[in-house]
Amino acid sequence: MHVDVIHTPESSRFEARVEGQLCEADYELQDGVMSLTHTRVPELLQGRGIAAALIHAALDHAAARGLKVRPLCSYARQYMQRHPETQTLLAA
Repeated sequence: MHVDVIHTPESSRFEARVEGQLCEADYELQDGVMSLTHTRVPELLQGRGIAAALIHAALDHAAARGLKVRPLCSYARQYMQRHPETQTLLAA
């Protein structure tokens, strides 16, 4: 499933609208570190790869801007564990 993810920096999140419902990955930015704090996908939409698309977009954004990532959200943490290529983004 293709998911169009947009970055809304004024809300500190990445979001997608799927079947009219808002899906989002929230973050906080401080001192060059993007802390991924929460990922929300409505229950009826779960299991379609939407959360993965949100986190992938957030990690791409961080990498392009030289940011480190702190995955405080359990989903973001699991995503990064499953994708070893993202380990270089981890904040110390």
